[in-house]
Amino acid sequence: MTSSLLFAVLASGFIYAISPGPGVLAVFGIGASKGRRAGAAFLCGHLLGDVIWCSTALAAIIGAKVIGSTTFDVLGVISGLFLLWLGWRAIRARRSSSDEPKAPGRHPFLHGIMFGLTNPKAYPVAVATFTALLSSRADLLNWSMLPLLILVSTLGGIVAYGIIIGVVGARHVRTVYQRHELTITRLCGVMFIGFAIHALVHAVPGLLPRKP
Repeated sequence: MTSSLLFAVLASGFIYAISPGPGVLAVFGIGASKGRRAGAAFLCGHLLGDVIWCSTALAAIIGAKVIGSTTFDVLGVISGLFLLWLGWRAIRARRSSSDEPKAPGRHPFLHGIMFGLTNPKAYPVAVATFTALLSSRADLLNWSMLPLLILVSTLGGIVAYGIIIGVVGARHVRTVYQRHELTITRLCGVMFIGFAIHALVHAVPGLLPRKP
C-alpha cells in the first residue's frame, strides 16, 4: 500500500467530515446554544455514523473494483455526476431560515448518534467523495486493505472534527459562520465540482470503445 493511497483515503475522510452539511450546521447551532462541550459530544456520537457510512462506501468501491474495472468506471461516472450535481446546487444555494438546526435535548451524544445514522445523504456523498479521490489509484485496492482504509479514513474524520470543535468554541464564530455561510457553501460546491471532474477524467476513458 502506497503513501499516496493512504493520504488520499485520509483526505477523503477529512473532506467528507468537514464539508458543510446538516451535521456541520447542527454542531454550530449546538455550540452556540450549549457550548463547546455539547458540540464535541454531538460530534463524537455523529462519528459512529460516519464510520459506518464510510466503511460501507469503501467496501462498495473495493467490491466494484474486484468485480471488474468496468464496474468501477461506471461507479466513477455516477459518483462524478452526483458530485457535479451537489456542487452545482451548492453554488446556486440561497439562504433559508428553514435550514436552522434544531437544538438537541439533554443528551447531545445520543442526538449525534441518531443524526449520523439517519442522514439519508451520508452514504451517496461518502461513495462519491471516496470514489473521486481514489479513482486514480483504483488498481491498488483490494479486500485485505479494507480495515486499514477504514482506520485511516476515520482518522481523517477525527482531524476534521477536531478543527470544527476548536472553531465552534471560538468567540463570535456562530455570527461569522451565519454571515458567510453561503460563501463557504459555494466554495465547497466549487471543490465538489473539481472532484467530479477528477472522477470523470479517470472513469470515462475506461468506458470508451478501445481501438483495435
